[in-house]
Amino acid sequence: MKYKVTLNGKTYEVEVEQGKAVLLDEYEALAPAPAAAAAPVAAAPAAQAPAAAPAPAAPVNLAAGETVTAPMPGNIIRVDVAQGDTVKAGQILVILEAMKMENEIVAPKDGTVAQVVTSKGSVVDTGAPLVVIA
Repeated sequence: MKYKVTLNGKTYEVEVEQGKAVLLDEYEALAPAPAAAAAPVAAAPAAQAPAAAPAPAAPVNLAAGETVTAPMPGNIIRVDVAQGDTVKAGQILVILEAMKMENEIVAPKDGTVAQVVTSKGSVVDTGAPLVVIA
């Protein structure tokens, strides 16, 4: 079978047979010709009002301390701490499921849990606050 492959502005014509590939030709890729400018369109009969943007989520007021954030987007499947708990560095705080993998989110330092921002079943984005340790 013959294929044309463009890579870094060069086009390669390759023939592939069972177990081997042979380069047939190599040449500069041609940029497609720019499309002719379209004729101006008559103004729309009635301008529609832009759709209202969804209201941003209310900001979360975080307690003072070090905020442990989500390293990736995912689902919270378990929260192992509660406000007021004493934690040690490396202790599991939250289990975050991302791409069918369970990721342990651990305490970065010894301290007391000042606030648990997330809950089981929550969907979080990268950088979302999970727990605050004082």
